[in-house]
Amino acid sequence: PPPLLEPLFPPQPGASPGFAERVRQHKVRLEWVRAEPAGLRGAVRVLNLAYEKAVSVRYTLNRWASCAEVPAAYQPAGPADGLTDRFAFLLPLGPAAAAAEAALEFAVRYRVAGAEYWDNNGGANYRLRGRQRGPPAAAGPLQDPDSTAWIHFI
Repeated sequence: PPPLLEPLFPPQPGASPGFAERVRQHKVRLEWVRAEPAGLRGAVRVLNLAYEKAVSVRYTLNRWASCAEVPAAYQPAGPADGLTDRFAFLLPLGPAAAAAEAALEFAVRYRVAGAEYWDNNGGANYRLRGRQRGPPAAAGPLQDPDSTAWIHFI
């Protein structure tokens, strides 16, 4: 079985108390991430400062020796608060993320009205590290690891 990518941050920051206030204060915040066979999918919340805006996610698998950036797409059925917009992204990680020593880091960029805002997890970047799966359980039903603690690629 492929190794797991363990988030070194809470994978659902949007569910934590005070999230809406953090978006208002910092203009952009990661809302959630989850693994899918195609890569790491997530959502970002931004303060609606102007109609035209661009959100992207910059990421690396090799400690910033190289990086890639993918645009996030506006989600029209977003929050009903009237103050924020939601953007969705997919980081296409491929085979490099399946290595046990994989280390993924990313940060979110929000460009609006001539300004640029970043969510880089308080300067630490959002990080996930590879970890080999342990031996399979001896008996009982098959279970995925707790999706709030582990992200795995199949």
